[in-house]
Amino acid sequence: MRTLVHISDLHFGRIDEALIAPLTSLIHNVRPDVVVVSGDLTQRARTGQFMAARRFLDALPMPQIIVPGNHDIPLYNLFGRFAQPLKKYQLLITNDLEPFYVDDEIAVIGVNTARSLTLKNGRVNEAQLGRVRERLCALGDHIAKIVVTHHPFDLPARLGGHELVGRAPLAMKLFASCRIDMLLAGHLHASHAGNTTERYRFGDYSAIAVQAGTATSTRGRGESNSFNVIRVGAGRIVVEHMSWQSDREAFVCVTTEVFTPAPGGWARSGGP
Repeated sequence: MRTLVHISDLHFGRIDEALIAPLTSLIHNVRPDVVVVSGDLTQRARTGQFMAARRFLDALPMPQIIVPGNHDIPLYNLFGRFAQPLKKYQLLITNDLEPFYVDDEIAVIGVNTARSLTLKNGRVNEAQLGRVRERLCALGDHIAKIVVTHHPFDLPARLGGHELVGRAPLAMKLFASCRIDMLLAGHLHASHAGNTTERYRFGDYSAIAVQAGTATSTRGRGESNSFNVIRVGAGRIVVEHMSWQSDREAFVCVTTEVFTPAPGGWARSGGP
């Protein structure tokens, strides 16, 4: 079994500093095999914000799969936004915009969905999907295949569909052919786990779509700061939603969702 910690929407520059130490300590206690960060490391893509995010990441376990979000592209610096949109991110966080981790149980790939031409929406392109195909399609079914983006490919009805990444149907067609098991995203500051069956119909295929809330930002949008602990085993994926409880000054597991293979793909099971 492999354990992933999935954090997102850190928004350094607008964070609750009181969360950093307990979050860092808990992540170490979980002993993850991979730490996933699904974008928006900063609030306004400023140098000091990236440096603060870098210090936070340096205190977390390795390996890490990190992708940028729309907030990691400058908003007010128009030259930077269009000429060098991810210059600071690549200099101070990572130069790898398609990070990849694989072992004998899981394969995790990051895909950059942040774009200069939109204020908050994201897209994928055919070249990116082609590289996902090259890295994941050839892997055996015994390896759980996981795609990480900032913008989601699927959302529950309560969160709407206008925030989905551009070209999501094209991507989902590829994911079905490669039998991608799980999609990890952020962007909405809302926690969720479900499968893709309702929105996408590809025969006996469905993936698990997992949203992480904001781990550290003060912009909770009505939800407490949160992150996910995901345990991946043979024929079983468990998603634990960790939520900040201010009265206890700790992140606490508030829900646990279990997914197992079914005739239509991954489906929610009874319980842990």
